[in-house]
Amino acid sequence: MENLTKYFETNKATWNEKTKIHVESGMYDLETFKNGASSLMPYELKALGDVKGKSLLHLQCHFGQDTLSWSRLGANCVGVDISDEGIGFAQKLNEELELDADFVCCNVLETSKYVTDTFDIVFTSYGVIGWLPNLEPWGQMIADRLNKGGVFYMAEFHPIVWMFDYLEGKPIMKYGYMQDEVIYEEYEGTYANTDSKMISKEYGWNHGLSEVINALTKAGLRIDYLNEYDESPYNVLPDLEQTKSAMYATKDKLYPLIFEIKATKV
Repeated sequence: MENLTKYFETNKATWNEKTKIHVESGMYDLETFKNGASSLMPYELKALGDVKGKSLLHLQCHFGQDTLSWSRLGANCVGVDISDEGIGFAQKLNEELELDADFVCCNVLETSKYVTDTFDIVFTSYGVIGWLPNLEPWGQMIADRLNKGGVFYMAEFHPIVWMFDYLEGKPIMKYGYMQDEVIYEEYEGTYANTDSKMISKEYGWNHGLSEVINALTKAGLRIDYLNEYDESPYNVLPDLEQTKSAMYATKDKLYPLIFEIKATKV
């Protein structure tokens, strides 16, 4: 990972700045969350069901809202994220809400160096794998951290979404579905506050669905299902329209926005 250090350090610095803005944003609506609202979306809740008494590892947890939402539902949670600003805020939020989650600051690909326990559930969601250059180490880490019979679940933006450049305010197809080269973007603002004056500097990688599936199966996980949806629970792309189900979709619905995978360690 030595030759990737520049990329990871740049992304970490950006996420440290994003965290400061996101905790104040309307999108994350921290006060409502503190008053008992869950940050989890319908896909996740339906997939994992009753988590009471189960151990759960949340990868790339940002500042911990989803981790703490699972904790409120009775799971014994550990959240991991590269941003020390995010992890620090998550720990404070955990204490304020009198919950018992643990949080660890590390690169997600190095999780097993810092978290040695195994879990009933490994969970990750929305805007996560694009920060990783290679998914095979990610898949192996997930398998290593799961108990036998344990479940991995992810909900993520569809690879087609990442083929577009959104910096001009409308989707322009620019990047390859299976592009190996790193993608660099620099822009003002963040998805949770487009009026922010922060400069986001980000390195990312595109991963097709076959790469995701193969990384998990090669590590010994059995895919229970793969679902694709043309609606997103988040209004974070240009020109999305709200649907009857309170989700968001493109006007023509020509391509999926979200996919979810559930897998089991056999």
